[in-house]
Amino acid sequence: MTLSRRTFMASSATAGIGMLCSNVSRAFAAASAADRPMLGLDNFAVRGMGWKAAQLIDYAASVNADSLFITDLDAFESFEAPYLAGVKSHAQEKRVQLHVGTWSICPTSKAFKPNWGTAQEHLALAIRVAHGVGSPVIRAVLGTWEDRLTDGGIDPHIAETVKVCRACRSQAIDAGVKIAIENHAGDMDSSEVVRLVEAAGKDYVGVNLDSGNALWTLEDPLASLEALGPLTITTSLRDSAVWRTPKGANVQWTAMGEGDIDLVSYFDRFKALCPGIPVHIETISGFAREFPYLDPAFWKAWPEMPAASFARFVALAERGKPRAPWEPPAAVDRTKAEQAYQKGELERSLEFCRSKLGLGRRGV
Repeated sequence: MTLSRRTFMASSATAGIGMLCSNVSRAFAAASAADRPMLGLDNFAVRGMGWKAAQLIDYAASVNADSLFITDLDAFESFEAPYLAGVKSHAQEKRVQLHVGTWSICPTSKAFKPNWGTAQEHLALAIRVAHGVGSPVIRAVLGTWEDRLTDGGIDPHIAETVKVCRACRSQAIDAGVKIAIENHAGDMDSSEVVRLVEAAGKDYVGVNLDSGNALWTLEDPLASLEALGPLTITTSLRDSAVWRTPKGANVQWTAMGEGDIDLVSYFDRFKALCPGIPVHIETISGFAREFPYLDPAFWKAWPEMPAASFARFVALAERGKPRAPWEPPAAVDRTKAEQAYQKGELERSLEFCRSKLGLGRRGV
């Protein structure tokens, strides 16, 4: 069969148009993916696995994570430069961005541990590790809610943490690593975190935003986002359930999309306030903590809590319903059950974030 010149030209044009459309479609998809916030995980979500850095990177790649937040130094098998360079290279090969974190850098906190020397030595080491693996941040915490009950409340601990940050300012700036202070385990509310960052210096200190921990300071996570979003440089995020109890309210963290937080509204604001900041999912589900705010003694830890902020928390609790704690099935190895539970909570959360919230770039 022969083709006329006209038929050949027409078919060629049609093929060209189809190819052009296909290329445009791929380019649009790539552009759309680039507009989505990066999605990844905080390694504490799968803490039961006991994985080191290389294993965590492999797992992150296997679940199509854009970013991995390794939030404890124990995940690194060495602090020597060749090892850290190898971790960096492995993450680059797997196309996984790395963020790094450590524990308390407040020498007066009940949570501080001398494992890595003094608080200043600890932070200096952590900055060096972050730089070695290519992390732009080093997460650090002040302490926990217990620090609010010590003499003078939380303010003396904030002052000590500021001193440690300032002592390591030059190391952080020279390394190109910003210190990310987390609102951690009820230690500081959003206004106190802002005060710490501003006192230390916003040029090298920012925030690790934890949405679940906001509720441990009796704050609505959306209100905490509004306050901390502009200072946020990394994240550890999860959903939460909140409900009333005879003594006050319970908070139980959940997989994403399974709690009481309006995540659509949350991430609409997140995208506006935190452009370019990765979303790290840190599911710590299965247990509830009670906040007995009907007991006057409870308020020793929160003598200056704004009424408007507390009212938003109570409104959340009024809408919530009780949740049962997680328990492993009978006659099952508890360690293996916990590992499976943690992976299930995280992987279900990642899928929800991609399909319902428009997060994540890989596989889009």
